This record gives sequence, C-alpha cells and structure tokens, in this order.
Amino acid sequence: MPPTTQKALYLEKRFGSYVVGDIAMPKPGPGQVLIKVLAAGLNPVDWKIKEWGMFYEKESDFPAVLGSDLAGTVEGLGDGVTDFKVGDSVFTQAPHLKGFKGYQQHAVAFASTLSKVPSNLSVDQAGTIAGSLTAPYVGLYREVPAGFGLHPPTSPKTQGIYTGTPIVILGGATSVGQNVIQLAKLSGLSPIITTASLSNSEYLKSLGATHVFDRNLPADALRAQVHSVSSGTPINYVYDCVSIESTQKAGLALLDEGGAIALVGPPVLVKSGEGKRVFQVIGWLRKEDNLPLLEPFYHDYVRGFFEKGFLKPNAVEVLSNGLHGVPDGLERLKNDQISRLKLVSRPQETV
Repeated sequence: MPPTTQKALYLEKRFGSYVVGDIAMPKPGPGQVLIKVLAAGLNPVDWKIKEWGMFYEKESDFPAVLGSDLAGTVEGLGDGVTDFKVGDSVFTQAPHLKGFKGYQQHAVAFASTLSKVPSNLSVDQAGTIAGSLTAPYVGLYREVPAGFGLHPPTSPKTQGIYTGTPIVILGGATSVGQNVIQLAKLSGLSPIITTASLSNSEYLKSLGATHVFDRNLPADALRAQVHSVSSGTPINYVYDCVSIESTQKAGLALLDEGGAIALVGPPVLVKSGEGKRVFQVIGWLRKEDNLPLLEPFYHDYVRGFFEKGFLKPNAVEVLSNGLHGVPDGLERLKNDQISRLKLVSRPQETV
C-alpha cells in the first residue's frame, strides 16, 4: 500500500515558525502529475512569506508548505496527462496552492507548465531554474504594460533581432539578473550593460554582458558611464533585479523618454511619468495572464534553451540535512549572504 503521509517543512500559522513534520500525501487531479521531489530551490519569496505574512493569511491556509522551485521524478499521472510518463525527470515553479509546493517529499504539478529536465543538467540544477527564469522572461517578453513587449526568441526568426538596442540590467549577479543577461543576448540586445560587484565581472561577461560597472557607483557616475557606452542611442530598457529605492531611482534616471523600467519588487517613490514607464514584473508561472506566454515556453522550449547552450543554470549549493537545512538557508538569503548561486534542499534526505 502506498504511503499516505510524508515529511514537509511548513508554517504552522501566519508569522509562525518553520516546522518539519508529517502531512498528507497529495494526489494529482486531472491534468496534473505527482512528483517525487528530489530538489527544491530556495528563493527570497519564501522568507518574505514568513516575515511579511504574504499570500497565506487565513487560518484555513495553514499549515502552509512553502518552496516555489522543485524538480524530481514523475510518480503518478492524473486523468488526461499524455505528455509525461512515470519516471520522467521534470521541474516546475509551484503556485500558492496546497499540495504543489517544493518543501515536501512529494508534490503535484500542472502538466501544462511542467518541463523535462535538460539532458545536460543535474536534478539539483533543475530545481533552481523556474523561480529565477520566469520573471526575466515575463519582464522582457510580456506585452505592454506587463512587460517590455519584445518578441520571444523561440525561433531563429526572432533571435538576435534587437542588435543595436541597449539594455541596462541592475544587479546582474542575482539569479534573476543572470537570466536577464542570457535572454537579452539571445534576443540580440546590445550593448548589454549591467551592475554588479566587479569580482563577478568576467563571469557575467561569459553570460553575455558587454559592460559591467561597479554596483556602488553613484547614480550620476553610473549614468555617465552608461551613456558613454550607448553612444547616444536612447536607453529604453532598464531591468532592475534589485529594486530597492536607490536602484529604482538610478534606473529611472538612466531611461530616456519613451523608455521603461522593469522592477522585481513594488515601486518605491518612483512612478510612471515624463514619458517613462515603471512596472513591476509578476513572475509567477501559473498567473493566469502569464500562461499564454509561459505555457509554450516551459512545455516546448525551455529544455532546448539549456541543451543548446542558450541558457546556463546558476551555480548550486546543496544544503545538508534535507528539509531541516532550509530555515538556515532562508536566513542567509534574508541577510544577503548569497551571491551568484542558488541554495537547494533535497527533501528525500529528511530524517
């Protein structure tokens, strides 16, 4: 008889503590699969849910399992699923629904936004992809006003078509920033200008950045450097992967009239005006109005993007002690102690 319970990391209540305990095993519904979770990537949103009380507010929401990124092996199929089979190695981004999250030993997932693990990636690497790839893809390729409105680079006809169009990426060494750089390169955007610690300069150039400036440059100095590189070409695209007050102000100052700045967090004292557009990227895979863009990307293209070398995964650090290691990892994320890599938990190693 298959097990009916499993180990999971969850919040007992809003603003509560993390607990590792037993919860019910989820069952896949129509159009869903059951996944044995082998790798669950850690993301800043997870500590924010605990500290800020986001997304889970009602008593009935608890216990609330967290974990947005997951990868593993298909163990069961719901009605109507034909594109996957038991044993497939897969990854996805989890919605805020019971049974779907990554910090548990088994999770369900929607087949329409499930991807097979690229043949050149480990399952640990795959467990970090979706959370740091969805927001870049949405910000660049969703239609205006939800994104920049660029053409997705899913065919040779739409790859490399923006040559000579500059983009500035604030926070290029973040997980999101690394993917914005790589997608910008695939789309042909150039020059690709980013800010980061200069110790990351060569790595970011290997991903596609053409110019890396010190993230600590004053806003006026950064603007002068950027405009010296762009040689008079208008700066119409700024992607702020940090989105604190100082970077938002600096990014807005870089834009020329008619340009847009994408934020990964809420606008802070900046707003659209003077011919400049400010928007927050909502990088959730299962957000209804993201699905027309993201379903084909995840189902049909993302695996090939990695196998063809268009995208490279973040470096990975595997946490010890299964799900018991997640709280310390989230604390490191909260304290900004992680650079250029993703933390991963292996739920099956939980004892």
